[in-house]
Amino acid sequence: MGRPHRGWMLLLLWVLAVSVLLDGRRVRQPKCPTGCTCTKDNALCDNVRSVPLSFPSEVVSLSFVKSGFNEITRGSFAHTPALQLLLFTANSFDLIDEDAFLGLTHLEYLFIENNKIESISPHAFRGLKTLLHLSLAYNNLETLPKDVFKGMDALTKVDLRGNNLVCDCMLKWLVEWMHHTNATLDEIYCSDSSIHHEKKLNDLLPHSFDCITTEFASYQSMKFESISVESFTFDEEQYVVFAQPFAGTCSFLEWDHVEMTFRSHDTIQSTSTVVCKPMVIDNHLFVIVAQLFGGSHIYKRDTSANKFIKIQDIDILKIRKPNDIETFVIDGESFFVIADSSKAGTTTVYKWNGNGFYSHQSLHPWFRDTDVEYLEIAKKPHLILSSSSQRPVVYQWNRGQKQFVRRTDIPDMEDVFSVKHFQIKGDLFICLTRFIGDSKVMRWDGAMFKEVQTFPSRGSMVFQPVSIGNWQYAILGSDYSLTQVYQWETKRGQFVSSQELNIQAPRAFSVVSIDNREFLLASSFKGKTQIYEHLMIDLSD
Repeated sequence: MGRPHRGWMLLLLWVLAVSVLLDGRRVRQPKCPTGCTCTKDNALCDNVRSVPLSFPSEVVSLSFVKSGFNEITRGSFAHTPALQLLLFTANSFDLIDEDAFLGLTHLEYLFIENNKIESISPHAFRGLKTLLHLSLAYNNLETLPKDVFKGMDALTKVDLRGNNLVCDCMLKWLVEWMHHTNATLDEIYCSDSSIHHEKKLNDLLPHSFDCITTEFASYQSMKFESISVESFTFDEEQYVVFAQPFAGTCSFLEWDHVEMTFRSHDTIQSTSTVVCKPMVIDNHLFVIVAQLFGGSHIYKRDTSANKFIKIQDIDILKIRKPNDIETFVIDGESFFVIADSSKAGTTTVYKWNGNGFYSHQSLHPWFRDTDVEYLEIAKKPHLILSSSSQRPVVYQWNRGQKQFVRRTDIPDMEDVFSVKHFQIKGDLFICLTRFIGDSKVMRWDGAMFKEVQTFPSRGSMVFQPVSIGNWQYAILGSDYSLTQVYQWETKRGQFVSSQELNIQAPRAFSVVSIDNREFLLASSFKGKTQIYEHLMIDLSD
């Protein structure tokens, strides 16, 4: 009887030992954290200072009320992957960080309401693929990062009520998302600071937002001074020519399609050059070179010799101090006009006769003209002469006499240095430059030019309209401060300030379109000639 008894005793001891061992290995269930109240499947945390690290495994619903933490940090709930509902209300945090809810692969309801949230990180909700209902109601949100709901394809309800959402380009993505998602949104009103204030965000469409803006970005700097710049096309190639008064040259540049920069192409040697004006007639390139000393000349491009050849001198008795040149075509005949700013010179129109240019008409003498502008008013050719001694004078082409006759002047505009024109939707406008005082934009009303807008001028020698695609600009240069770029705003019917450029003593601007890119070239009388690229920026990105 002794051996069986000992066997039973050994078996009992073995069973007890295994039981103790298993009991030691059993995982202890987490207790309900301090500051929280837990039931079988729910936990409520009141006034806690941080997100607790553990909860009972049965908890699938978790709420935070009046918590003291400032943000929901990354992976705050990685230790509670079974959560199906998460609620925050009346808390003081103002930021939701990247991947704040990482690991919550079963979460279906997320309520973040009546808090002080001002910003949400772009990937705050990343990984919430099963989320059905999201509420961000009654916070301090003014915008939402683009695509913050990306990957949340199961969403059926989003609540954004009670925020101060600014319905601008930063929320254009949300409008687009609303029109493509299956989720429903309650009515949301745009804040008072929005351009769409008092409107419902739900009623807006993507085209309700004008989100494309532009800027001129510095692209290339040329190591020479210049007083004028002209762009032109010859033999299907784009070129630019700068007049360099100190170097005494017309410098031609071409576009390098490999290096994507402007490079030197050719030069015309001259003296005290003020204007190099290209003119293409019957596939022949002519360049009118205006000089302060030594007379002005006309050059022709010899394509066989690949160089410029002087073909004609311009009458030095009429053109003594040239200041500007305009080229134009009337009834198939080619002309150019030189504005002369000397007391003894005469602004003169020249005409091409098939072999050369001859003096066609002398306009008013002794008025010291500083600028001439060719334009069409009611489809009729006109010239506007600016002068230091009188108001701008408007001349109209008389087809019977084949000459320009004085039509009118522009009232109350003394001391105008130059006039440049532009058109917007069929309306004709002019920019009038004053060195000191107010430069102006005026509009043709059918009988005369009337003032539209004034711009303070401080040492301005150029106020030039520039058109690029659908954008209309006016650039006001200054010898004493930064150059101001203004952009036309259709709704206001005026120019608005757009950008400032640092150009030393700007004198002229020209636009070149090459390889689907647009460039603004700026001549500088006292510094480096500058080249800017015109860039389009989508504010909704």
